[in-house]
Amino acid sequence: MKESNPPRSLAFSQQCRAAFYVLTPNESSFRSVEEVPDYVDQATPLFLTLIFLEFVIKWAQKGHSSAQVNDGIASLSAGYKKDSWFIWMLNLYLFCSNLMIRAYITLFFQGSHNFCFLFGISEINLLWAGHQTHHSSEYYNLFTALRQSVLQKYTSWIFYLPLAFFIPPSVYAVHLQFNLLYQFWIHTEVISNLGPLEFILNTPSHHRVHHGRNPYCIDKNYGGTLIIWDRIFGTFAAEKDKVIYGLTHPINTFELFKIQFHHCVHIGKTFWNIPGFCNKLSVIFKGPGWEPGKPRLGLLKDIPEITGKEVPFSLKLPSYLRVYAVIHFVLMLGFYIDLFASKSTLSQVTLLMRVGYIILTLTSIGFLMEQRPEAGFLEFARCSTFLAFHKFGYLKTYIPLLSIIYEVISSMCILIWPALLLGRIKHLLYI
Repeated sequence: MKESNPPRSLAFSQQCRAAFYVLTPNESSFRSVEEVPDYVDQATPLFLTLIFLEFVIKWAQKGHSSAQVNDGIASLSAGYKKDSWFIWMLNLYLFCSNLMIRAYITLFFQGSHNFCFLFGISEINLLWAGHQTHHSSEYYNLFTALRQSVLQKYTSWIFYLPLAFFIPPSVYAVHLQFNLLYQFWIHTEVISNLGPLEFILNTPSHHRVHHGRNPYCIDKNYGGTLIIWDRIFGTFAAEKDKVIYGLTHPINTFELFKIQFHHCVHIGKTFWNIPGFCNKLSVIFKGPGWEPGKPRLGLLKDIPEITGKEVPFSLKLPSYLRVYAVIHFVLMLGFYIDLFASKSTLSQVTLLMRVGYIILTLTSIGFLMEQRPEAGFLEFARCSTFLAFHKFGYLKTYIPLLSIIYEVISSMCILIWPALLLGRIKHLLYI
């Protein structure tokens, strides 16, 4: 039997065409899963290009960009490659790595007689906990597309299993990625309408409705690439009134863990406090709006009224704080790229140290963007932690210049933050 070829790199033109689902069959057909390229990882240059173009177009249209530094960084923080979270939870990662593909392959070759009637993610509270992160931004732009949940990997694979009765794993592995790439570019307000294509394809207009919290937008337009299924099954809604984005009950935060897990905490508290075993199960398996005595999906009248004048949550940051947050986020991006370029050579302890530091940095940046009182103390501790672990070799990068830059900036921050904190304490005392 002939050995499979390793995955190949894609030209930029192929990355672009993959995002719009227009690669030819010859370009996207493979004998085995191992040969399938990592289209999503290789699409990073395309993502950056489209984000830049969106920014330029919005600036030309309005004289400014509606993108907010704090919301953009929060989205990118949630979009850090999923493996960085799972290395932190190493045993769980090793157990569940590639769970989606493995389950699919098992079902494809062994078959099954069990069928499930599956509802939309937003109609089951437990599944919604794994998807609400993506809907938590009150802005709608290409940054929002990158705001992904760490939990969704453990639930979304279930929806694709019925395909295993008909579709080979290599075909599935390709189109799973194409479907994800396609949904990147539709997260924009720059494109208003695509004419006749609106009847067949999922478009920015249709997906804006999916992200809306207006009553007419709730549980609508589930389609990934095609909108025809929503039209057939009655879950389609055309864009009409001004769409107000975000969750029906906004979380008003840029802090990493709250964005990812706040709904899990809500489910846990409700499950603990609600009486009755059946009610407890309903908290998990019925809709997010369910309460005792209400329909499975709750009541539309319980959704907060939309006036059209809602303003997205945003805190006005001083210029120096915006610059500081952006600089440290970019540095963290470099550290993150270095980590995954060298992870095969690192011990598990070093991996945990580095991923822990990444999560600490993103958390600290979130605190800074919310200007929380403890942000300065956390940032001082973060920079001190970096220098200490860097000295022992746990946080050294494989790029010497990058390592020097981190050392210099962290040392400066250790000197600056105590002075700022002391000034703040004196100010409070005099008040």
